[in-house]
Amino acid sequence: MGLLIKKPEGTVGSAMPSIFIGLFVAFGGVLFGYDTGTIGGILGMKFWRDEFSTGFINPTDNQLDVTADQTSEIVSILSAGTFFGALFASPVADFVGRRLGLVVSCVIFCVGVILQTAATAIPMFVAGRFFAGFGVGMISATIPLYQSETSPKWIRGAIVGAYQLSITIGLLLAAIVDNATKNHTNSGSYRIPIAVQFAWAIIIFIGCVFIPETPRFWIKKGRPEKAAKSLSTLRRLDIEHPALLEELAEITANHEYELSLGHATYLDCFKGNIGKRLFTGCALQMLQQLTGVNFIFYYGTSFFQNSGIRNPFVISMITSCVNVASTFPGLYLVEKWGRRNLLLFGAIGMCVCQFIVAITGTVAGVDNQSAQQALIAFVCIYIFFFACSWGPVAWVVTGEIFPLKVRAKALSMTTASNWLLNWAIGYATPYLVNPGPGNANLGAKVFFIWGGCCFICIFFVWAFIYETKGLALEQVDELYAKVNKAWKSPGFVPTVSFQDVQETHQDGRKMSLVEMENEAMRKKSVAHVEGEGPLGEKEYRN
Repeated sequence: MGLLIKKPEGTVGSAMPSIFIGLFVAFGGVLFGYDTGTIGGILGMKFWRDEFSTGFINPTDNQLDVTADQTSEIVSILSAGTFFGALFASPVADFVGRRLGLVVSCVIFCVGVILQTAATAIPMFVAGRFFAGFGVGMISATIPLYQSETSPKWIRGAIVGAYQLSITIGLLLAAIVDNATKNHTNSGSYRIPIAVQFAWAIIIFIGCVFIPETPRFWIKKGRPEKAAKSLSTLRRLDIEHPALLEELAEITANHEYELSLGHATYLDCFKGNIGKRLFTGCALQMLQQLTGVNFIFYYGTSFFQNSGIRNPFVISMITSCVNVASTFPGLYLVEKWGRRNLLLFGAIGMCVCQFIVAITGTVAGVDNQSAQQALIAFVCIYIFFFACSWGPVAWVVTGEIFPLKVRAKALSMTTASNWLLNWAIGYATPYLVNPGPGNANLGAKVFFIWGGCCFICIFFVWAFIYETKGLALEQVDELYAKVNKAWKSPGFVPTVSFQDVQETHQDGRKMSLVEMENEAMRKKSVAHVEGEGPLGEKEYRN
């Protein structure tokens, strides 16, 4: 197969504009990763604990701290905001466009950052985290949507996966900044890490002025001339080039075919074939959270601190570095191995690591130095498996399995599912892990829960994840129409031309996609037989 991901032979134009634009948009993941990652370090800062404490003394170190209830509220409120932000992203992206949707997201995000930076008490801090979360939720739904609709099919997985890479970079930057300011004895200890987020938002805001809107959005809006101009920019082809016109015609025909089958309301997202895809996308995003990765990045510093590990901030930086480095092989393997194989590989590896961490922490105890080293080592190996598989590929799959007419709505709901579980885990974890009255005090035993969820992931991938590697977004519709079982999808070869199908569908008869394809082929065959005779005279046969 070769080591490089090569452009298919016969593909005209250039993929570089799409790649550069897709990678720039992926930078929005830094907002996501940094904002979710920075709170773990802030919760462990002495000045912040003193400033925001309402009088509670942590029994672990006899220092002022916030209670488990307050910690739960502060961490989980961001996820509550992201849940509603992800749902709000759909009407915004369908009304003003994917590009301007990102601009609106950045503005709302900055409002949240201002409130958090100015806060000196929990209520205002919580309000700021909600608005920042709302902006992050919009961004997290809109970026994969934009990338999927602009990327060439042969490298779409790597481009959308770069969004997860940016998330990991954001987490790493958060760990570095938190570590640099943790010993400040003034409000700069937490205000500097929070205020840095303005820089990420400004970069995205300014960049969105120069990038094009997606051609599929313009087709959805009935503006083919603007769609052609956008596709011309993305493919670096003349607006009248036959290849560009052919791609545009296929996108248009597919959209018209989908609209001919029914409306595009939220209720329609739950029906029939689209409902099956929505379940797949929502379950995939929920399971991504249930693998336990955000436990490590939300509560890693506090968990390592309570486990007796010295320099927990340094450990968090190490896990963040592993997270970034491990995402790179995932961007390569998603196109080489495909979506199904990579997700299976990751689920098996994560399951093994989580159970080893749980057993080590339970049997040997976290006070044992060797057990601590083993715990850290297998947490890092677990992060490798997550970062190269479920981290990027969950966004890739959800970004490409939905038809254009409901793509923004369905993608917003799958992203909201991710954030709903993110909120639930963020809210419940302090009660599951922390010592104290009324808490479960599971400690390392909580990894049994994450390991069990990873075990479920293995069977979910086998039963529900279709292989979409190398398919155009319109060809994914054909895949779901023709293949009824996910495990039969590898090796699928598309044969439908939606332009021919749409011509057949205009007859007004109710037929399946396969029946319409056969009808289109029959008409072509008849047209060929009734073609020009050997003497140039038209032959008509009864």
